[in-house]
Amino acid sequence: QVQLVESGGGSVQAGGSLRLSCVVSGYTISSVCMGWFRQDPGKERDGVARFNIVAGRAYYSDFVKGRFTISQDNAQNTVYLQMNSLKPEDTAMYYCAADPLCGSMGGTWDPGRFGSWGQGTQVTVSS
Repeated sequence: QVQLVESGGGSVQAGGSLRLSCVVSGYTISSVCMGWFRQDPGKERDGVARFNIVAGRAYYSDFVKGRFTISQDNAQNTVYLQMNSLKPEDTAMYYCAADPLCGSMGGTWDPGRFGSWGQGTQVTVSS
């Protein structure tokens, strides 16, 4: 059974930092592509950061590039999102997700390709 459990969200002032964690069971994260998404109520889920195991590199959305870093600890089967220089517009529910098809189909930002999701962790940034 696949399970993704996020933690690390919270409330922080603008300019602050948070590190989100996503503990994965049921997948070996070194064999799938992991990603972080965020969503505001009533809005679409947006890709934030993802790691492509085939390309061996990370990809970031333009609105977080240079501020957020995705990393993973294969021994702990855990994915992280380090978020620095947070802005009020970063406020959202953050989700981690696994794309098990990226090895054969290539990486993508399409949330529909990510078959497994965590329950989300709320990040609130105040000005």
